[in-house]
Amino acid sequence: MIDQIRGLHHVTSMAASARTNNAFFADTLGLRRVKKTVNFDAPDVYHLYYGDEVGTPGSVMTYFPFPHIARGRPGTGEVGTTLFTVPEGSFGFWSERLTQAGVEGLKTGAAFGENRLYFSGPDGDGFALVEAKDDPRAPWTGNGVGEDHAIRGFHSASLRLRDEGATAELLKYMGYQQIDSQDGVLRFGILGGNGADIIDIETMPNINGARLGAGSVHHIAFAVENRERQLEVRKALMETGYQVTPVIDRDYFWAIYFRTPGGVLFEIATNEPGFDRDEDTAHLGEALKLPSQHAHLRPILEEQLEPLEA
Repeated sequence: MIDQIRGLHHVTSMAASARTNNAFFADTLGLRRVKKTVNFDAPDVYHLYYGDEVGTPGSVMTYFPFPHIARGRPGTGEVGTTLFTVPEGSFGFWSERLTQAGVEGLKTGAAFGENRLYFSGPDGDGFALVEAKDDPRAPWTGNGVGEDHAIRGFHSASLRLRDEGATAELLKYMGYQQIDSQDGVLRFGILGGNGADIIDIETMPNINGARLGAGSVHHIAFAVENRERQLEVRKALMETGYQVTPVIDRDYFWAIYFRTPGGVLFEIATNEPGFDRDEDTAHLGEALKLPSQHAHLRPILEEQLEPLEA
């Protein structure tokens, strides 16, 4: 069994408009944009990262905004809902803030003994806030949301699958334990994880497969401390029969990828070197940072990429 994984590292999704995406996560949700760069494989498309002050693994939501991309079709074989923690008693603040911002899909609920506030992102993305009594993670408060209400980081993510069996066994192999079940949803967690250490599996045998597009999660990434631990995980997965990519340098972390039995794309990402490797902490996410192989495209990209601020 793998014991190097500490919880989530980041969640990466698709969007249609970079400016709308930036306004939603920075202005409405109050997260910090910690990096403004481009897609390694499509440099004419941004890769935007939002999180806490330094982009701590377990707090980072990232997006590929493809202009004019069609909206995705929800279904099985994908991440369903991404959940963030907020302090206990802050739902009144968030309900008012999200309503004033015109956010859709707003409703309250409860699961596993936790209060939830569900809402949709600009492209129909599925999100929820979870009230947490004792989340020690420090929030980012620089975008107008005070410490008493600010998002701490990820709480969990749900996987929508036609059959939970093989993926449930994979999670157990990755160090997760089944800690609960409710209304057909299986809950897995890592004891002593990084706070973003819960995965729920929703089994939907009669639902069609998802179609990737705006509002869809492209992949979900799990955190390991460093490259040594990552190589240990890669070796273990390959010995179990998974087809895992070579290690890929993503500038701010190293990554490996593999497709799960349920169809979801998993990534294992390192906590090192972090988002401050090419910007000081005070100015994270301000300048356009380009991977070295695309540096020569800067004049073109600066002219073509959509300005993030109106």
